Parts: sequence; structure tokens; C-alpha cells
Amino acid sequence: MSMSLRDQLLAAGLVSQKQVKDAERQKQHQQRQHHGPKRKDSAAAPVVAPRPPAQNAKVVRDQALNRQQQEKAQKKALLAQIKQLVEQNRLAPIEGGDAYNFVDGSKIRRIAVNAEVRARITRGELAIVRHGGGYDLVPKAIAERIRERDPHAVVAAGPAAPPQDAVQPDDPYKEFAVPDDLMW
Repeated sequence: MSMSLRDQLLAAGLVSQKQVKDAERQKQHQQRQHHGPKRKDSAAAPVVAPRPPAQNAKVVRDQALNRQQQEKAQKKALLAQIKQLVEQNRLAPIEGGDAYNFVDGSKIRRIAVNAEVRARITRGELAIVRHGGGYDLVPKAIAERIRERDPHAVVAAGPAAPPQDAVQPDDPYKEFAVPDDLMW
């Protein structure tokens, strides 16, 4: 059996055991550098096999389903934000008192108020917000934040100004303004 070059050099006394170990470590170090982490170029462009048409239809359907789920989650998050804004900032419900009538869509609704709250509504300081199957009063700044999230949640935000073209120049009653706090 033939001896390796390393063993022959050791037997001849030309190298020491320490030099042999150093040489082996250097060789292993060089091998690790050459076989180290693969280059990113080869992993960045994997070969994609063409998909069958049935699989393409499934991918499109899955993407549409994902979009619907994301939209549903966003809508749920907006409703939760609106609920939190209303519950933290609404005025306490008033027992008894007068009723304030307002229009919601094509229906006339009412909410219990006292004289002070009625005055704040007519000045535009308070707004009526649809929430949880009922209506709540919130400050106007909060109503604007709610309107950003859902424009249909704010029912009434102060007195509505009459349109400019509604005033006719020959109207005999133009000097008599209708009061904002008119009770129905």
C-alpha cells in the first residue's frame, strides 16, 4: 500500500505534525469558502412550469376570494372604529324631555332632548349619528371623523342651509325666515 504525500513527508522528517494540521485546516477553510452559501442569482430566477388552464382558473378564483375577505375585514374594522368613536363620545341619553324630530332618508325620526341639547343641535355643535339600530348625539368634530369612515352613518349635522336657487326674487315671504328650532 502506498503512503500519502503527507505521510511520506512526515516519515522523512521534512514537516512537523503541527505543520500538517495547519495545512489541513487551511484546506478545509478554502473548501468552505468555495462551497459556502449559494449565489442569490441562481435562486432568484426559478424556472416556472406553465400551469394548466384549470389551475389558472382556480388561482384567479382564489385571488378574488382573498380580495373579498380583505374587503370584509376592512369594513368590519371601520365599523368597529365607528362603534368605538360613538360609544366614547356620545351624550348620555336624556330621559323624558322634548322630542327632536329629524329626517333619516324618507322617514321622520325623533330623539329625546332637553332645551340645552336642542340649542346645541340647531347651532351645529352636535350631530345625530346612526348607531346600533338607534341614534346617538355626538360632537360635530367626532361626527366628521365618523363621516370619513362611513358617510351614511351621520344622519344630521346641524341646520341645513337652503340652496341658493331656492330663494326667488319675487317671493312675498322672503323677509320671514323659518326658525331653525321650529317644533313639529
